[in-house]
Amino acid sequence: MDKPFDGAISRFYEEEAPEEVREALRNAGKDDISSPRFPYPSRWKRKEYEAAMDALQVELVKMQAWVKATGQRVVVIFEGRDAAGKGGTIGRFRENLNPRGARVVALAKPSEIEAGQWYFQRYVRELPTAGEIVFFDRSWYNRAVVEPVFGFADAEQVAHFYAQVEDFERMLCEDGILLFKLWFNVGRATQLERFLKRENDPLKQWKLSWVDIEGLRKWDAYTDRIATMFERTHFKHAPWTVIRGDDKRRARVNAIRSVLARLDYPDRDTAAVCELDPKIAGGPDLWPRD
Repeated sequence: MDKPFDGAISRFYEEEAPEEVREALRNAGKDDISSPRFPYPSRWKRKEYEAAMDALQVELVKMQAWVKATGQRVVVIFEGRDAAGKGGTIGRFRENLNPRGARVVALAKPSEIEAGQWYFQRYVRELPTAGEIVFFDRSWYNRAVVEPVFGFADAEQVAHFYAQVEDFERMLCEDGILLFKLWFNVGRATQLERFLKRENDPLKQWKLSWVDIEGLRKWDAYTDRIATMFERTHFKHAPWTVIRGDDKRRARVNAIRSVLARLDYPDRDTAAVCELDPKIAGGPDLWPRD
């Protein structure tokens, strides 16, 4: 089987990955968490995870019915490290929702026309109408992290973004949009492990891009940009929730709970939407820089 990009992920593992990362992957068992700094040594038990997720699916359906009945507008932003579990979590959010009222926005790189517009303009077009939920798989925060790391945006463009984003998000919130910003973090060993699995799985190879491959070499640059982003955009009116994604099961459940807990829909099951695991979900202080 041919590997995408001529096996660049495997070559990175063999030739460039830090020794502590390779050692973590060599020593990890089937259900172990590869990244040593993750607060749990192994994945959540499937039976417990499925019970929690089944209950949350019922709550999500209740929530959507409330959104439709009351004309709410909900935006959930999914950002984070590559391979941190954003796509899978979006799938769990939408699994039983009516697609007519819950859609995913995953924009490609800007067209020539879009590149000449106000930066936020193409995102504004995708905002929800009354009774709708929109999940942004990546968002305007591309300008804070990915674009400067890869040189797609210069220092002036990034500074202009930071000068406008607080007021932009305040306008959304003051207009009644319920805005949630989720950042999915993942350890370096876990990220590389997931990339290696994608490289060897023909059903997942489409998820890989040259940006992913080059991003493996830019871990520290990402770290610096992420730190700046949290320092400058963790607003009172639009705070960040950090989700530690090395265990996809814990991440998905806590991400869903973090949204449902802030929505005042009727007949909420408090046992299902219980407190977040503080080791998995919290503010930017939960984000480990290493």
